[in-house]
Amino acid sequence: MKRLENRIAIVTGAAGGIGQAVARRFAEEGATVVLWDVQAEPLAELAEELDAAHAHIVDVTDAEAVQATVESIKSDFGRLDIVFSGVGVSGRRWGDGPAHECTEDAWNRVLDINLNSMFHVTKYTLNAMLTNPNGGSLITLASVLGMVGGDDDFATHAYAASKGGIISFTRAVASYYAKHHIRANVIAPGLILTPMSQRAQADAHIQEKLQTLQPLTGAMGQPEDIAGAAAYLASDDAKFVTGTVLTVDGGWTMR
Repeated sequence: MKRLENRIAIVTGAAGGIGQAVARRFAEEGATVVLWDVQAEPLAELAEELDAAHAHIVDVTDAEAVQATVESIKSDFGRLDIVFSGVGVSGRRWGDGPAHECTEDAWNRVLDINLNSMFHVTKYTLNAMLTNPNGGSLITLASVLGMVGGDDDFATHAYAASKGGIISFTRAVASYYAKHHIRANVIAPGLILTPMSQRAQADAHIQEKLQTLQPLTGAMGQPEDIAGAAAYLASDDAKFVTGTVLTVDGGWTMR
């Protein structure tokens, strides 16, 4: 299908496992894809692979850099149709954990990278979309941990707060900008097979736990599962969908 033909799409976090899958799927669907990340080498490799993609090295925690890059894209293409905001990190390396143990450093870093960056990208891409008579589609990447509590294996409370904030923020955007024909939706993945989930991949206890945690398959999801959801939300197939939280979690949140 070519559901995104003649559309300009930004993918942030494009060098990550989910970001790469989304960028590939958007390109397959006919979009002109603009790749954003801070990792120059994998970004360049992906841009070369996709041929028609355009790559920008952008630190999305830097509001001025985000604004300048969005303005450049609008100048180059004349409009903006789709934004997939996929930047995100786990804060375990800085001391994220249960609230009474979570370090100040982890809290601040995780909320800056995961939530503040989402605000910057949304703010400046909205400014571009507001001049598009066809509106646009904003898609943010959260997590099931922004919706439900985690046990000892998933007690990273700065991460959960950042993902819950993404959900609330996106739904508020959806409500306010619907009159401008701008749709805003959230994808909330469960455990997905990406470099970010290596800890879970290497943990035999968590792997065994997947039978009940994600009972649809008893396994981790694939990045392409998220890409398929993103392509749907970006396309006219979802033209009557806004403010939704689409769980792609193998059944994690159905219990």
